[in-house]
Amino acid sequence: MSNPSKAKGTSWESAFVAYLREHHNPGAHRNVQMGAKDIGDVAGYYLHAVEAKAEKTITLATYIEQANRESVHAQQPFGCAVVKRRMKGTADGYVVRDVRTDVRLMNRLRDMEEALRAAAPAAYALIDRQHREAA
Repeated sequence: MSNPSKAKGTSWESAFVAYLREHHNPGAHRNVQMGAKDIGDVAGYYLHAVEAKAEKTITLATYIEQANRESVHAQQPFGCAVVKRRMKGTADGYVVRDVRTDVRLMNRLRDMEEALRAAAPAAYALIDRQHREAA
């Protein structure tokens, strides 16, 4: 690849996909770019359109605007930017979204947890314990 910036971005996307495949979703993959109707850089991050960024100068507002626009195109309820942290590994990168999106996500999580707790208390307790131990 003759463009070093593009190579850096591709490397970050690939590293993020590998991390997702190991820790979240084995079916995660890089998306083909769609131009004006782009659906994000990575598919397989549950409920999210992902805009992956590995740049020296970080411009969060631009990243979030792009991720939110792409979430509509991808028919996902949430958009986020996954930003590489300089001199750190993939797990130390940043997942960034605006407050509006984060509150919608937290409301959904709260509502789903309350529904599961009411419908299947034993299953809720097991899942809750597993996630607390993994932290």
